[in-house]
Amino acid sequence: MTTDLGQLQSVEWEDPADAIERCYELGWTDGLPVVPPTVELVQRFLDRAGLSADAVVGSLPERRRTVTAGKAAASAVMAGCLPEYFPVVVAATRAMLDPAFNLVGPSSSLGGAGILAIVNGPVVRELGINSRNNLFGPGNRANATIGRSIRLILMNACAAVPGLFDRSVLGHPGKYSFCIAEAEAETHWRPLHVERGFAAGESAVTVFACEAPRQVRTRGGPAVIASTVADVASSLGTSMCTVGSTGDTSSLVRQGEIAVVVSGQAEVWKGWTKDDFRAAIHPRLRRSIADLKRAEEVAGEVEAGDEEKFVPLVADPEDILVVFAGGEERTMCAVMPSWGPKVASTAVTKAVEVG
Repeated sequence: MTTDLGQLQSVEWEDPADAIERCYELGWTDGLPVVPPTVELVQRFLDRAGLSADAVVGSLPERRRTVTAGKAAASAVMAGCLPEYFPVVVAATRAMLDPAFNLVGPSSSLGGAGILAIVNGPVVRELGINSRNNLFGPGNRANATIGRSIRLILMNACAAVPGLFDRSVLGHPGKYSFCIAEAEAETHWRPLHVERGFAAGESAVTVFACEAPRQVRTRGGPAVIASTVADVASSLGTSMCTVGSTGDTSSLVRQGEIAVVVSGQAEVWKGWTKDDFRAAIHPRLRRSIADLKRAEEVAGEVEAGDEEKFVPLVADPEDILVVFAGGEERTMCAVMPSWGPKVASTAVTKAVEVG
């Protein structure tokens, strides 16, 4: 057996168990066993995407790293992907290596952000990427392995190794695998990728550097209806504006962007658009100067008028990424604050291309 990590080195073994252990010794794993990336397997992935091993997917100038398709394919093999998943992995890799994403920041920060991949378009149905129950949990090969591929690419091709360039103090489980799909076929809401400039018939991946999901049990009972959207907005506002979030505290706007996943039945939101939803919750995403001073997030003593002066969580409603996904049994939400202000890192969307 010959294993080749993106043309970096080649090692031969006869026993698959020894190959797995050797991958551990070489530091190629995320702590879990990997599929040894044989030359033959890597080539099958490259053929599926129509890429040569030395094709450049992107670069990380700050670390003098170039990510080739071969390196990405080897990581996708190790993660347990099927070859047909690889174009999605390539799109996600291109997105996180886009300068606007500023990968060096969230991948090395003490805050320990994960890289969330949100998949849209026909590829969701073609590959069976989960967009419903247990959205962020285990059980779906596509979600688990596509998300894991991103982490292995970060470690093996971008040097984001814990204790080296990954300086996360706590981290979170999404740093193993963090991939979901939007249930766009089951809602009248515009899909995320369409909101970001792509056609509905295109497939795309949006990457977002963020904290782990915070589940929000919205008020209004198991069948929240559109008339109670204020209750949903209130619940979200309370959960999203926690003092001590890892957002920027040096400016009035504490987060660059924030992602909100909304579950339940589409009928709940009949008559509402994503813009309506954003407009309803944005005014509630704030904390008073007095609150921030008491928490020592802002310097100084509480003064007269501080209770009436508010700091927004995000600058504009457009900075709220809204995704319809999760189980139908209840209208629950998940919120994921971004890594730092928008000038430091912003969500990026790239098309899924099949060679």
